[in-house]
Amino acid sequence: MESRNIVEGELLWKPSEALKKSANITHYLAWLHREKGLRFAGYEELWEWSTGSLEDFWESLWDYYEIKASKPYDRVLSTRSMPGASWFDGSHLNYAEHVFRNVSTGRPALKFQSEIHPLTETTWDELREQVSAVSVALRNMGVVPGDRVVAYMPNIPQTVVAFLACAGIGATWSSCSPDFGIRSITDRFRQIGPKVLLAVDGYQYGGKRFDCRPVVERLQEALPTLERTILVPYLQSASQAEGIGHALLWQDLLRERGELVFEQVPFSHPLWVVYSSGTTGLPKPLVHGHGGILIELLKFLGLHVNVQPRDVFFWFSTTGWVMWNILQAGLLTGATAVLYDGSPGYPDMDVLWDMAEKSGMSVFGTSAAYLTACMSEALEPGKVHDLSALNAVGSTGSPLSPAGFKWVYDSVKRDLLLGSVSGGTDPCSALVGCCPLLPVRAGEIQCRCLGVKAEAFDENGNPLTDQVGELVITEPMPSMPLYLWNDPDNRRYKESYFEAYPGVWRHGDWVRITSGGSAVIVGRSDSTLKRMGVRMGSSEIYGVVDELPEVLESLIIGYEGPDGHYRMPLFVALKPGFEMNDELKTGIKNAIRKALSPRHVPDEVFAIAEVPKTLNAKKLEVPVKKILSGVPTELAVNVDSMSNPESLEFFVRMAEEMYGAGKA
Repeated sequence: MESRNIVEGELLWKPSEALKKSANITHYLAWLHREKGLRFAGYEELWEWSTGSLEDFWESLWDYYEIKASKPYDRVLSTRSMPGASWFDGSHLNYAEHVFRNVSTGRPALKFQSEIHPLTETTWDELREQVSAVSVALRNMGVVPGDRVVAYMPNIPQTVVAFLACAGIGATWSSCSPDFGIRSITDRFRQIGPKVLLAVDGYQYGGKRFDCRPVVERLQEALPTLERTILVPYLQSASQAEGIGHALLWQDLLRERGELVFEQVPFSHPLWVVYSSGTTGLPKPLVHGHGGILIELLKFLGLHVNVQPRDVFFWFSTTGWVMWNILQAGLLTGATAVLYDGSPGYPDMDVLWDMAEKSGMSVFGTSAAYLTACMSEALEPGKVHDLSALNAVGSTGSPLSPAGFKWVYDSVKRDLLLGSVSGGTDPCSALVGCCPLLPVRAGEIQCRCLGVKAEAFDENGNPLTDQVGELVITEPMPSMPLYLWNDPDNRRYKESYFEAYPGVWRHGDWVRITSGGSAVIVGRSDSTLKRMGVRMGSSEIYGVVDELPEVLESLIIGYEGPDGHYRMPLFVALKPGFEMNDELKTGIKNAIRKALSPRHVPDEVFAIAEVPKTLNAKKLEVPVKKILSGVPTELAVNVDSMSNPESLEFFVRMAEEMYGAGKA
């Protein structure tokens, strides 16, 4: 395949003059010149100003996006310290109110498709009417600002309706996808003491139907603060719905009538609680505020992803991944948000591309893992489907290889913005991302995001250029977590993000910031490989191995063995029809040696059935590393946070052989 010969940094795309002229960020630059007397020669100069003059930059976004506040702010940034930065003190507003500024009769608010429902639309009037009804119903149940409302729901319109109703009240939202295990759900929800639970009766994934009602009944027992449960018929029609004890039905809420009132809350009032991956211990409950999320996602989606009111905006996600929060935020821009519930590989890998054509999708967001899987299947969506409306593809979740970049331009569409972005649940946005004014180069993220003082630090806290270092944020952002729920004195918060570099946010990724201003994420810093004293990212290995025709995907681990020697084995899941043998092992090692260096060649290559992953499809490098280092499995990983816990058996057996039975 030609794309395997691509090298990092190769120019793949340049924006047209027409795109640059129509881009939101161009309009913002013109506004800055007209209203503030500021002129910038290019993106890098704009970024320097946005991070060097934080108060001026974020105030400009407040004015540019005409943030509506019932009370004005006293100061943009009261304190600059991290953690503890206080933004727009004194202001009162409501996130949901800004969504409904965009009501339009000319385009739908939502489009929705699932394995059991064809593509449908929800108009803005219908969305407002439903949000109003649910808001009134929740208020009648006694829900007030600050109460927690949790959802055990898939990515369906009812979930968006319920969230917006909660946001309008000032209640604090939190959600888990139905594919989460009962322990994983209770570990999250019990921490925050919810008053109301919303849940579906069941769902379908990969052609299989799952009854959720037994889980809902267990949640009712496991959440002592719970006062009401609302069941949403999804597998069954509303007329056929069989409820559970002490639960209201969704359709009963929709019968309520009353005015949609947007509670005016302080800028930092909790909007939602999202959770860290939680591979060990309880997941970190991260609290984000109404105002911080509002202004950050207007910036990210508007200026970086270039989402506009005419757009049909999609990002494949479950409600347990922060990309769902970002997907529904597309409504803030006036765009139509596309929701999908189901497997991206059922009935085949073409299902999302087919939906892209049918929905007239203009922004197709997904994970790097999905794009890589499409490449491995040799899909050519651009030849099979009419993707004339598509103008951007977004990629996140893990680094996208140079070959993955080229596949998008070869097989999806030649003229579009491939927006590779990286950030996380913690800041609820991208730290490094895309820009419609900049070129796209293979394997590189185009830029550091506006207002994000992202740097690569060495061990002593010195910034690096064109060298791999820790990804850090040296200035506060409005969307950083306000705090972690039930974290007295911010102890866990500080230990999680500020222990390595006091006063500086350590994100946990290894990154290389180039002299041209782009960024390359090379893996999680706690799973970094270190061979012969030289650090390397796991993504460098995957970029070579996962593109081989025999390989489905791979996992590389570096750890200290029981004899004290450093080991670096490679684990490979093969495509159907291939078997591991000495010839293939040699071929894999030679490919790594040729593309990278002898230092990158693994000590041994093992065949495995599948790579261990989280529910959000992230490779579990660190837990596997812990298991192979002799850490007991129950201390190394929370299996309820995994999509395939049985995949750990291979590594447990391997550890037992090294350390003796009972040690892993």
